[in-house]
Amino acid sequence: MAKSKVKDDYQKHVKNYQPKPAYFLNCLKAFIIGGLICTLGQAIQNFYIHVFHFSVKDASNPTAGTLILISAILTGLGVYDKLGQFAGAGSAVPITGFANSMTSAAIEHRSEGIVLGIATNMFKLAGSVIVFGVVAAYVVGMIRYFYGLAF
Repeated sequence: MAKSKVKDDYQKHVKNYQPKPAYFLNCLKAFIIGGLICTLGQAIQNFYIHVFHFSVKDASNPTAGTLILISAILTGLGVYDKLGQFAGAGSAVPITGFANSMTSAAIEHRSEGIVLGIATNMFKLAGSVIVFGVVAAYVVGMIRYFYGLAF
């Protein structure tokens, strides 16, 4: 019991000296950087619409692909990691954050080879997102299917 009291006293003492997180500033940076990434995505989509005369629906896939490519290149150059340290969740939420996580894992394990290094480790971080997306799509599809049968 004495160890527990000492540990609790230590935690209370240390808490007084820990810096307080800047929640508002962190939220503001995430909002601004996330918004700028989305604004870039909208600018790319407008480029595809006006230059290549795509419809809004047809411009969506090349826009996503372009954002993924830009994110992968910036990750390889080490720029996206610095952006992520500054922006926090603002850089992780859009599709660029997903591309960053996959590219980072591939770069980190490239010395182990293409199959056992890159291919197997690339989806470790992103695998849960893919699984959740597939399961969520299935559940929503089933709800919509049974809702359609009821009405």
